[in-house]
Amino acid sequence: MSKNKSKSKKEEKKEKMNNEKNQKVNKENNAEEQRKNKETNENINLEERIKELEEDNKRLSDLLQRKVAEFENYKRRTDEEKNNIFKYAAEPFIKKILSIYDDLGRSIDHADEKSDIKSFAEGIKMVYSNFKKLLEEEGVKKIEALGKEFDFNLHEALMRQESDEVEPNTVLHEVEPGYTYKDKVIKHTKVVVSQEKEEQAKDEG
Repeated sequence: MSKNKSKSKKEEKKEKMNNEKNQKVNKENNAEEQRKNKETNENINLEERIKELEEDNKRLSDLLQRKVAEFENYKRRTDEEKNNIFKYAAEPFIKKILSIYDDLGRSIDHADEKSDIKSFAEGIKMVYSNFKKLLEEEGVKKIEALGKEFDFNLHEALMRQESDEVEPNTVLHEVEPGYTYKDKVIKHTKVVVSQEKEEQAKDEG
């Protein structure tokens, strides 16, 4: 009887140990399963994030390509407009000058038809007057040099001539007229400039 009782206690102890062992194994298995599930979820989230980033990258790449194409089109249009501005810059002036050109042509035609030199001269004077007015409207003015003190900014001295009628370094003659365009000299006046007579210079010396 006591042997059976002792055996029963041993069996209970063994069973208890087995239960504890099974519980431990189950706990470890559950932990491992949870770890695997967590890794699986993390992998799924990582794949989803990679997919989102790839889609964002594709969208940004497409946007960049469109912007580059738009900029190239804008640059091409701007270059064409800039080239046209330089290419046709003189168009407004050409339109104005064409009427004077036509007037000159008509005057020449009439000169062939008639021998009236006076009428032809008056026609030429009218054309010249219109041409001068047009140039002044565009900002072109003739440099007034005769009798002025020589100024290398405005004049180009071709020669010097002795004179006791004016102060030395005075413009005596205009050989070829000069012009300014707005505030810029575009053609210097070619002039003859006065200087003291040698005898007078010696006397004063």
